[in-house]
Amino acid sequence: MSKPILAVVIGSTRPGRVGPKFAEWFRQRAAAHGSFDVELIDLAQVNLPLLDEPNQPRLHQYVHQHTIDWSLMVAPVDAFVFVTPEYNFGYNAALKNAIDYLALEWADKAAGFVSYGGIAAGTRAVQQLKQVLTALKMVTVAESVNIPFFSQFIDEAGEVRPSDAMTRAADAMLDELARITTLLRPGAGKTAEVAARVG
Repeated sequence: MSKPILAVVIGSTRPGRVGPKFAEWFRQRAAAHGSFDVELIDLAQVNLPLLDEPNQPRLHQYVHQHTIDWSLMVAPVDAFVFVTPEYNFGYNAALKNAIDYLALEWADKAAGFVSYGGIAAGTRAVQQLKQVLTALKMVTVAESVNIPFFSQFIDEAGEVRPSDAMTRAADAMLDELARITTLLRPGAGKTAEVAARVG
């Protein structure tokens, strides 16, 4: 059986964002962990318009090619890590928009979080995300990577220099994502069904 796929999703899309730096750091950590085949999804490159599908996502009656492409990108993935900033005590609109485009493609998959911000380290954004993802039948893990005052972990060359706490948190989250994904993977037939229906 092939390794499960873990997608690291860069939630921020605005110019000057630091999300890609932390996402790449975590991607490398996840690849070294060895439990997953790891992919990077950048919502700035996916570039979805504000939700423009006329039908409820659960119906899978997509009328736009960008939605079909997004569905086919998400459906084969077994677990997700959302890399998210915190805007005004919550997570950003681009990430909510991307999530809302789909429904069944998210279900029965594990989700973890790398959050960054000021003193709260993005944790208020994560709490809101957990509510939304739970409604979509995702299984969110308790372990997470929370990065306070994030600029202190980026050096002059623009590289992430993680603390020991960040590294330990990343490994603990990956362990739990691997454990939960192993329990959920027998339902992977649903993923193939979704891909067939929208392809």
